[in-house]
This record gives sequence, C-alpha cells and structure tokens, in this order.
Amino acid sequence: MTRSGFLPTIAEPLAPLHSIVAWPPEILDTWMRRQQERLNVRGFGLPHLNLRAPFQTPLRSKELVAAFRAELKDETQFDVHLKGWKRLPSVIFLECQMDDKLRDLHRRLLSIGPSSRAPYDGAEYRPHLTLGLGILPWAADDLWNEVQHLTPPLTSFTVTALSLTREVGGEVQELHTFPLEDFPPE
Repeated sequence: MTRSGFLPTIAEPLAPLHSIVAWPPEILDTWMRRQQERLNVRGFGLPHLNLRAPFQTPLRSKELVAAFRAELKDETQFDVHLKGWKRLPSVIFLECQMDDKLRDLHRRLLSIGPSSRAPYDGAEYRPHLTLGLGILPWAADDLWNEVQHLTPPLTSFTVTALSLTREVGGEVQELHTFPLEDFPPE
C-alpha cells in the first residue's frame, strides 16, 4: 500500500485544467523526484511551482496563450527562495518565500480570464513545490518525521521561463513556454 494517492477532481468533465508553472532547476527536480520515490509519495505531475493554481476557462488554447503572452511580455527573471517544509492535511510541501514580485505576478496572472479560481489562489496563495499529495492519515506523522531531516540541494533558484500547462487524462502537458527577460540592469 502506498502512503499517498491522488484522485483529481474536475468540476466540468470536458473542460481541461490549465495552470501557469515554473519548473525548478534540474538539481532540485531530480532531488525532489528521488525523495518522492524513496518515501513512496507523489505530487501531481513533475515537481513545479504554481504561479496560478489549476483553473478552467472557456478560452481556447490560442486565446489563452495570447492573453498570457500579453501579460508576461515584459516580465523579468526572478529568484525564488526556499523556506522549508510545511504540512497541511494530506499534503507535505517545500514552501517558497512570498515576496512582492511573486505576489504581484500571481495577482496579475489571476486577471486572465474568464476562468475559475482555486481556493488557494489570491490571499491564500502559498508558493511551493509539492513533495506528497493525498497523504493517508495513517502515514502522515511518520512521513512528516522523515521529511524534517531532508535538506534540499539548494536554497534558491532563478526562474527564467513560465509554462502554460493543461491537464488531460491525468497527465500534465506543456502548451506554451514564456521565456522571461534577463534581470534588469542595476
């Protein structure tokens, strides 16, 4: 028996879930996936930082890409700092530091629509990388004790691109990548 199981819930069976994500660098991605394998837990898809939680929209892919492209056209690269492990019922994640850049970017990405909103968007938004989702109650305490001793291979990383994704049949597909401008000159 595994420690976690995730059954996605879709409000409208025919409407895919979209998201805007940043992929962690290879060293952190590999480390997270090895820990998931070792601990027998999973997140939803590959490790990623949601800048906007999964949402549904009547917009077609082409319209959605155009809307996000317009919003992100002058966006610059930014650093994400890891804070540490956090636990919520059935979830363990690596929390990232909320700063003005992330807060503003999240707020602006929420303006793209019309679209649904996830409960953890807006004021409840917590940037993070999920280690385990759907953790079963009987395994939660033991798993949490193990995770407390894990140290990620880095404390921060630079986001150089954002990706528009779509969930189809339980798999996350990348629809479009939005490269971010280099850091502004000092």
